[in-house]
Amino acid sequence: MTNIEALKELLRIPSVSTIHQGIEECAEKVDQFLEEAGFSSQIIETEGHPVVFGEKKGKSDKTLMFYDHYDVQPPEPLEEWGSPPFEPEIRDNRLYARGVADNKGNFMARLAAVESFDELPVTIKFVVEGEEEIGSPHLEAFVNQNKDLLAADGLIWEAGYKDAAGRPTMLLGAKGLCYVELRATGANRDLHSASAVLVENPAWAIVQVLASLKDADETILLEGFYDDIKPPEKEELELVDQIPYDGKLVKEMLGIDKFLLDMSDKEAVSKILYGPSCNICGILSGYTGKGSKTVLPAHAVAKVDFRLVPDQNPAKIYELLQAHLKKHGFTDIETELMGPLWPARTSFKERFVTVVKESMDAVYDKETIVYPTMSGSGPMWLFTAVLGIPTVSIGTGDAESRAHSPNESINLTDYSEGIQVIKELITRF
Repeated sequence: MTNIEALKELLRIPSVSTIHQGIEECAEKVDQFLEEAGFSSQIIETEGHPVVFGEKKGKSDKTLMFYDHYDVQPPEPLEEWGSPPFEPEIRDNRLYARGVADNKGNFMARLAAVESFDELPVTIKFVVEGEEEIGSPHLEAFVNQNKDLLAADGLIWEAGYKDAAGRPTMLLGAKGLCYVELRATGANRDLHSASAVLVENPAWAIVQVLASLKDADETILLEGFYDDIKPPEKEELELVDQIPYDGKLVKEMLGIDKFLLDMSDKEAVSKILYGPSCNICGILSGYTGKGSKTVLPAHAVAKVDFRLVPDQNPAKIYELLQAHLKKHGFTDIETELMGPLWPARTSFKERFVTVVKESMDAVYDKETIVYPTMSGSGPMWLFTAVLGIPTVSIGTGDAESRAHSPNESINLTDYSEGIQVIKELITRF
């Protein structure tokens, strides 16, 4: 079986962690592929989805570890896919399937690179979890219980793709995340909307809460929200100034006329790297089907995420949100914190960062762009802060990969180059 066929086999498993679908099957398949590649592999149970761990000894005492995840996002809306999300299809040198860019393609590319060595110059470890897409709620306990097993000298994180101009990127950190569900309840059942003159509508309560969280200038209004932010070092800002960013091209790809507040390209880069955010992920209440239905809903739910930067603490941000709701009289709103993540950062001065960049520059025909962090989040802090491992995120996707969206895909040329980069890194490491 070729590597691409094996990747397709993995992609056919609908391992959607949100609804706990296909998890055991996919973990077993990952374990099988590691065993077939010569790894000593094991499926380690947690209180949630299992973690697959594999180790293959090399000649030196150096250890390089890869972090990946086998779970994927839900595929909806299904009608927007050009082909079924769990039936991998190649069109115009792109492989389409849910999870191919985030993150099964990266895992299989790294495994292919390791398999190309008759004798590994360094020890290789894989840690492949099944809850990344739901905030990795049980990974912290797993890491704390397996510190010796997870010891390594450097770690390659799950992703880091080519930008809109086709330049490869490497990311040295991740934002934190405070993901919250807000719930409001009204009458004990849905009512005729004529009752709106008498009965409080929970949808209005949710809308009013959401409107109170930030103002028209994008300032987040939780009291104390910005207090703990650590400003970047001068040398880091000088590195950021060298990052090329084509805002016009990005806007064309996204089909928008301007960025928020009509910000410039330089401001956009600063916000991507250092700007915390408050985002509405979803709202659900009442009737949302075709046509009209005059109803006063009994329930309303909103999902909100706060992206955080060093040294913001998601647990503290959640407390600030609760205080905000109480201060503004939203005492009937129920809240639930879901999968908090802390910000993570590896210094660009680390030798490991230099080695990864040299490996990428040896393969790609365009210079690698170094980002001090990424706009997204993940449990990277467990490896940088708890285990003390320098961590760099690189991957095999591009600006059109559409992770988390319909028609997720990777360019197969990027995939081949990604394999070569990991081979180069293993040799240089």
